[in-house]
Amino acid sequence: MTSSPRSSRTLAVAGGAVLLVALGLVALMLAGRSSGGSATPPAAPAETSADVGFARDMSVHHQQAVEMSFIVRDRTSDVEVRRLAYDIINTQANQRGMMLGWLEMWGRPKSSGAPPMAWMGHTFTPRGDGSLMPGMATDTELDALQKAEARDAEVLYLKLMTAHHRSGAEMARAAADAAGTEEIKNLAAGMVRGQQSEIGLMADMLKERGATA
Repeated sequence: MTSSPRSSRTLAVAGGAVLLVALGLVALMLAGRSSGGSATPPAAPAETSADVGFARDMSVHHQQAVEMSFIVRDRTSDVEVRRLAYDIINTQANQRGMMLGWLEMWGRPKSSGAPPMAWMGHTFTPRGDGSLMPGMATDTELDALQKAEARDAEVLYLKLMTAHHRSGAEMARAAADAAGTEEIKNLAAGMVRGQQSEIGLMADMLKERGATA
């Protein structure tokens, strides 16, 4: 099975479309609030808030999960793994679009020169190998996934995504506790539930393939 050079282009196009939809949804939400009797819309979260930091960092985290899922889609014909990959692509691309949409509506940049995870009270120094935050795959691991096929690709993807989800769920728990907006609190809490469920699913899938996380 050959690697598809279209994955990165597909990701860019899909991400742009999701962002446009998310911006529209966020605009409708804000319009609904202001027409519901409140003359002044809620103040935007501060630049240093957990809301803004989480939206930025988790957008980056999600982007890599979507990228890995596009890769494995082209490296295996296994129905179960491809279904999981499609679920992650759809869910996390949509969530990423929502977070970027909120940053846009809040008037906050989508990227920052501050270290990742500073909003959590600690920072992670990127090692320059593609792993920008805990749980993220390195460039070497992504290259290995691109070259793997069939069962080898499935096992590597499931292991990488399990680590990705564990760190993502930890970040989401912190945001659910520290965020000041209901949007981020609710989204982060939902991420924790969804990713914990998928971690359990992936553990079973690895066991079926004679491997562990």
